[in-house]
Order: sequence, then C-alpha cells, then structure tokens
Amino acid sequence: MSNVWFITGAGRGLGIDIAQSALAAGHQVVATGRDPKKVLDAIGEHENLLTVALDITDQDAADAAAQAAVDRFGRIDVLVNNAGNFYAGYFENTSPKQLRAQMETNFFGPTNVTRAILPIMRKQRSGQVITVTSAAGLIGQEFVAAYAASKFALEGWMESLRYDVERFGIKTMAVEPGFFRTELLVERSSTIWPELDVEDYAELTAQTIEAWKGMNGRQGGDPKKLGRALVSLSDSGGLPLRFLAGADVMAGEEENLATIQGQIDAHRELSASLGFDA
Repeated sequence: MSNVWFITGAGRGLGIDIAQSALAAGHQVVATGRDPKKVLDAIGEHENLLTVALDITDQDAADAAAQAAVDRFGRIDVLVNNAGNFYAGYFENTSPKQLRAQMETNFFGPTNVTRAILPIMRKQRSGQVITVTSAAGLIGQEFVAAYAASKFALEGWMESLRYDVERFGIKTMAVEPGFFRTELLVERSSTIWPELDVEDYAELTAQTIEAWKGMNGRQGGDPKKLGRALVSLSDSGGLPLRFLAGADVMAGEEENLATIQGQIDAHRELSASLGFDA
C-alpha cells in the first residue's frame, strides 16, 4: 500500500535519505525545507514527490504546507519530524537568545507541524507521527546543555502524545539516533557554536569544538541505512514507542538504565518512606 509521507528538513542530512527511501518503497512524499528548490535538487525529481517551502517555527507556514500536501495527494499518512539544529556549548557559554532559539526550532517546530497535521489524521482515523530526537534526548552529555534540553522535551512530548492520539488510530514513534555520518557538525545552519566567552570554559570550549569538527566524516552510523530502517518500521505497521538507532546509543542507554537502577536501589528505603504514616 502506498502511503503519503510528510517529511521536514528534507533538504539535507537524514531528511534526504528518508525521502529517497520512502520514494524507493513506492510511497508518495511531501518533502519540505526553507528552500524547496534545494530540497528538489537534493532528493532528485520524482513523479511521486512534492517539495514545499516550510519554516517549522512558523505555524501559518506549517498549516499551509499541510494543506498543500492534501491538495496534491488527498491525505497524509506518515509525518516525520526531522528538521532541527544543534546549539553546542556549555550552558554558561550559551546565550539566553541561543537557548530560546534552540527550543524554538527543535521543540516548538515539531509541535507546530504536528498541530497542523493531526486534524488531517484524526479525520482519516489513521496515521503515524515519527519524531527524530537524539541519544541526547535520553542521556545528558557534556557540551550539549541546550540541545539535550530540547531533545528531552521532545521525548516527554512524544511519550505523552501517544495517549492523546492512539484512540484515533494514530501511532507515534520517537527515533533516537547516535552519531550518523551527516554534515551536522560542519553545516553552519545545522551546528551553531556558543557566542558567550567565559574564561573558565575557554580552553575546554576550544578543545571540544576542534574534537567535534574532527569527528566529521568518521561517524559510525550510515544515514541511508537509517532512512531504509524507518520506512521498514513504518510499513510494518507496528511502530515501537522508541527506536534506538545505532549500536552506540543502545550501549549508552543500557549503561544509563543500569545507573538509574543503581540510584533507585541506593535509596529505596528512603524513597519508600515518604508517604503519610498510617
């Protein structure tokens, strides 16, 4: 069965691979980005492809893009919230403006698009909402305070959204990629370095930026394989609540779960003693 996919951030990185994989599987694709021509150039022309301009931080633009999808294909079956960016840095080096901008794109952006598309899916009584978060949405890490905050927010939203929409035949899945070989670390519009200078962090900041830049092209994950995996999971009809994408994120989360279990066990009696006495 051919489905209609609506993909944000489809002009670069993982978004290209998701769109191409969906098209290769026989689906129809609405691929969105700030510049639809760049999206078309990146994905390649296809009879089942519609490219649409979309700034995910603009609710009116999200509404218009959703309407354009319905006008062309009549429905939307799979929403992939993929667009996002990365404000790197220590918390004190990250300006309040940068922190708000990070949340605006990575958290409020997907909620804007989902708000535009859920009425369509509710009317159909079917659909899938797939949101790309990050390993940093499960495990806090150094130098990613703003980014992790935005991805943790997405995780909580997606886990709760499931209860809202499953009664309408709509399924949800959060995708937590580890390190994949995209241009995230070198694309200026994707990764934004800290704009505040704090002497205590200066040396660490310089070292970390150089180390992360040096990782570009050496990440272990293959985005083409991830694109195909997401299409396969969608087509199966049995979306998991979460899909941990990559051996690195699986290992990190298993270690994190063991740490949490240890924290529960260490203070089990104290935690259990906090109720009112009978």
